[in-house]
Amino acid sequence: MQLSDLRIFTSVVATGSLSGAARQIGIAPMQVSRRIATLEEELGVRLFHRTTRSVSLTAEGEAFLPYAQTMTEAEESARAEIGPSTSIVSGVLRLTAPSVFGQTIVLPLLQRLMSLHPELRVDLDLSDRVVDIVGQGLDLALRVAPLEDSELVARKLAPNPRIICASPGYLSTHEIPRMVADLDSHECILLQAVPRWPLRIGGELVRKRVIGRVTTSSVDAVRIAAIQGLGLAMLAYWDVYQHLADGTLVEVPLQDAAMEELSVWAVMPTRRFLPTRVRLFLDELEGDLVAKHRAASVQHGFGGHLDPLRGGW
Repeated sequence: MQLSDLRIFTSVVATGSLSGAARQIGIAPMQVSRRIATLEEELGVRLFHRTTRSVSLTAEGEAFLPYAQTMTEAEESARAEIGPSTSIVSGVLRLTAPSVFGQTIVLPLLQRLMSLHPELRVDLDLSDRVVDIVGQGLDLALRVAPLEDSELVARKLAPNPRIICASPGYLSTHEIPRMVADLDSHECILLQAVPRWPLRIGGELVRKRVIGRVTTSSVDAVRIAAIQGLGLAMLAYWDVYQHLADGTLVEVPLQDAAMEELSVWAVMPTRRFLPTRVRLFLDELEGDLVAKHRAASVQHGFGGHLDPLRGGW
């Protein structure tokens, strides 16, 4: 099995066509077709359904894709480590991230990385659902929800506690809640995935039932509704840190309860053969989160419970 054939296979998947892969690699479409046929013969299975207009993976092709990507990326990592220059980062960084976190944190970071590394390309899926990174052939997933037990490798990047917040306009016309019981008299903006708010009361995790006239499936919609003054919202710190900094949202701490402690996690299929582009992205993201929080804490005087200088990280 030739690595060049594996690269052609993954290129056909990425571009969605034999001609697209040929353009990407710089060979004739007929050569792409022949190399795919050779690979299928070696494996003893058909990898693609072919028509005159399109190609699509068979079930066997979908099962083979993560292995092909791992092998080609292992070669790229080896070349990057022992080659004459380790400063060149190339290839396609495939990742998924929650929608709000991806828009506010990941995209600005990618813009900077891609300007520094012109050969780096990115395939970013923004979704609040849990994506099968092995089945989708992704390098990593960024997650902010509690992690389920799995065989995947996880790296903690930063704390990301839930907070209760509201707009100054809403708080100016409603008595600010101080205790858990006070939530019962407030409009609470509900996220369908979290119908009860998780709070730590007396050291135990309690899921508090709250009421409100707005319920949505989107974290971004909860955030926007809170900014518009429609009620209290429970969101993760990194979803609203900019709004806390500029005053469009205000944190509402409770005296008799603590918020659930979440974290930003990077989840990967394996720790072995980690491509250089993935290591670079994770190191830059971790440093970026520390720097952003420190700057916000110093400038606006909030969020000390996350201050890396106080051991929160």
